[in-house]
Amino acid sequence: MDVQAWTFVIVGITFALYIGIAIWSRAGTTGEFYVAGKGVSPVANGMATAADWMSAASFISMAGIIAFAGMDGSVYLMGWTGGYVLLALLLAPYLRKFGKFTVPDFMGDRYASQVARLVAVVCAIFVSFTYVAGQMRGVGVVFSRFLEVDITLGVIIGMGLVFFYAVLGGMKGITYTQVAQYCVLIFAYTVPAVFLAFMVTGNPVPQLALGGVDADGTGLLAKLDGTLADLGFAAYTEYSKSPIDVLCITAALMLGTAGLPHVIIRFYTVKTVRGARSSAGWALLFIAILYTTAPAIAVFARTNMLDSMANRAYSEAPSWVATWEDTGLVAWVDKNGDGLVQHTAGPVFAGKPVFAVGADGGPARGSHGQRLVENTPDDKSANELYVDRDIMVLANPEISGLPDWVIALVAAGGLAAALSTAAGLLMVISSAVSHDLFKRMLVPGISERGELRLARIAAAVAVVFAGLLGIFPPDYVAAVVAFAFGLAASSFFPAILMGIFWKRMNAAGAVSGMIVGIAVTTAYIVWFKFIDPAANVKSNWFLGISPEGFGTIGMLLNFAVSIPVALLTAPPSREVQELVESIRVPAGAGEGAGMDG
Repeated sequence: MDVQAWTFVIVGITFALYIGIAIWSRAGTTGEFYVAGKGVSPVANGMATAADWMSAASFISMAGIIAFAGMDGSVYLMGWTGGYVLLALLLAPYLRKFGKFTVPDFMGDRYASQVARLVAVVCAIFVSFTYVAGQMRGVGVVFSRFLEVDITLGVIIGMGLVFFYAVLGGMKGITYTQVAQYCVLIFAYTVPAVFLAFMVTGNPVPQLALGGVDADGTGLLAKLDGTLADLGFAAYTEYSKSPIDVLCITAALMLGTAGLPHVIIRFYTVKTVRGARSSAGWALLFIAILYTTAPAIAVFARTNMLDSMANRAYSEAPSWVATWEDTGLVAWVDKNGDGLVQHTAGPVFAGKPVFAVGADGGPARGSHGQRLVENTPDDKSANELYVDRDIMVLANPEISGLPDWVIALVAAGGLAAALSTAAGLLMVISSAVSHDLFKRMLVPGISERGELRLARIAAAVAVVFAGLLGIFPPDYVAAVVAFAFGLAASSFFPAILMGIFWKRMNAAGAVSGMIVGIAVTTAYIVWFKFIDPAANVKSNWFLGISPEGFGTIGMLLNFAVSIPVALLTAPPSREVQELVESIRVPAGAGEGAGMDG
């Protein structure tokens, strides 16, 4: 069988598994829909949390970012892993003991304010939609390559599947689907890494092979540094970002993690606080398998790509180039007319490729068979090869000549990673609308059946909107996700942290801080990413901080506004202060409070 046949078989089997689980775990109550009836075991919840956590950004895009950015890409590893530890050890146990399974619910009850609840609802929906855009884009990329359909159609297919098991099963269906998806994605991620590690170094352990030597006795990292230097790139093992930008991006990812509502809700699917702590430990173990493998994947991918493409005639380029070119994610512009692929530092053209259409309505082709682009070439750069960073993990098995079934397995893993997180985020949006907005604010007397129906409608609408964001994404998958983390850091993190550990924090402080934090961060990102992308260079950034890292500044502004406002306004009621005090007391932590407090 060829790659496409293998892909249809493996993806078809995994999709049938997901649908079967959704039918088996159909939610019949709001408790099952929102928190899986709190009946999930810590190990299963840890696995589901890991799948929820390791999104398309982790599986598809992170290694691609690291492959091209080198040490600069380490911010994603440091930020996301550190953030999860912060969430699991510092915040989650207290939030679980509080008993409110959504962030808006926590905000509304902790600050005794419907305004705080409403602001948190808006922030949760905004952050979640930003995050889910990256996941649906990842689904489209996988489908477009391996099933040879347009990215838009790929996103629509992914929407249909997520719609089925998220709307039907709610969190119960999502949880057990995510257990299956974790098994698929981690197997798909590690198998190619083991193959490549053994092929290159003779050591089948990717984490150890990264520091190994090739057949010539040359260290992998030293060889890659030398190759990149010869082509005009910065050294792989050195930072090019400023220290303050590295710090801010890492902090934004780390602190944004601690405020992401789709991760927090996972700690309510187990029976007890102790179970929540245990599942957090299991999740960290399951996450570590992928995150310690990603740097090795990145090095293998970048090395193999350079070896297979640099200074080679396009007509003799390996088949993967034309294959991915057909998806619109690879482009070649013969700037000097020699027919050779010049891959050096610098842009090929501004933005992403816009491919020309031929007279017959199909792709316009150049003299060497390449797809022609309408973009104006950048004359200041000799680089002729555009490679979308999001393809590196998916294309790596092809570039390396691995068996077709391995290539198909990676496709199934990428879909599993994207779909698992997309489903979790859609649950956040659904619960924010049905539970936090309608049940807790607008229609408090709504029946359980009515709330369940409303939750499913909200999830369905969210799926459609998420698909549109996946079709028209603002950036690479990992970059889009980074924006979501920055928005979470600037809005939720200070309000959650101070809500748990500072009795004096009140609604006025929390609300004002959240509004200022997310507004300033959003404005900064929108300006450089949408309004004036040409100005998105280091010289124009505030203190040299990129849009991906500006969430840290938004967070500091949140603290700077919320603390003075809290001190200048009336303190919370005695009842609220006693509630906060009780959350921090270990006694009685064996059981969480009820769903509705």
